[in-house]
Amino acid sequence: MNPTQRQRGKHPNDDKLFGAKWPPIFKEALDDHSFLLERGYGTTSSLEIVGNRYRLNKRQRQALRRMSVAPSDVEQRQAKACSLPAMKGETVAVDGFNLLILLENVFSGAYIFYSLDGCFRDISSVHGSYKHIKQTGEAIKLIGDVFQTLEVAHVKWFLDQPISNSGRLRAFLEEISTQNNFPWEVELCFDPDKVLAVSPHIVVSADGWVIDQAERWFNMGAYLVEHYLPDANIFRV
Repeated sequence: MNPTQRQRGKHPNDDKLFGAKWPPIFKEALDDHSFLLERGYGTTSSLEIVGNRYRLNKRQRQALRRMSVAPSDVEQRQAKACSLPAMKGETVAVDGFNLLILLENVFSGAYIFYSLDGCFRDISSVHGSYKHIKQTGEAIKLIGDVFQTLEVAHVKWFLDQPISNSGRLRAFLEEISTQNNFPWEVELCFDPDKVLAVSPHIVVSADGWVIDQAERWFNMGAYLVEHYLPDANIFRV
């Protein structure tokens, strides 16, 4: 996979949409939305109520959706989160596109959003077709180096087979694995979420449904952002 000049990058209006005036507004919106989620309101209906209340546009609502978590879900996710020492000697199951696209956004200067459960999330989407960017290799290498630092024994990457170019990404991951002696295997599957949900291994993902189902999980995205990516463009309240 040869590097290209594609970027994830910021939307032209993002500096305005997530500028200095917005954190206090988002704080109130997050409180309201999370309260409604806790009370059993559907995500779509509650997002419409809160988005209308605070006059949020489409991208702001996307960010709010990714930042909001019901308090009971936050508690359950934190209870299952693995510590750094727990990673030593373990096999981890990686939600490949979920982790990689987050880092590609960071390397491209796009905003990422700090969620109530401690995860960082982005508001981009592959929309059925993945296109690597020039920083993809750098992001993969960072992930591999940090897994080695944490003394992880083995890494299983899971990629969505229906997404266009997933096969090329698998080949690129395997190439970097060979070059750096990373103990990796890469699997294409039709529904990685369901595979990860029942995995006996430590799951690496920031997908809320996946980590709610998993027995154990590690917040790798947040660990990388907080310890290795000081220039990340973070929106938090």
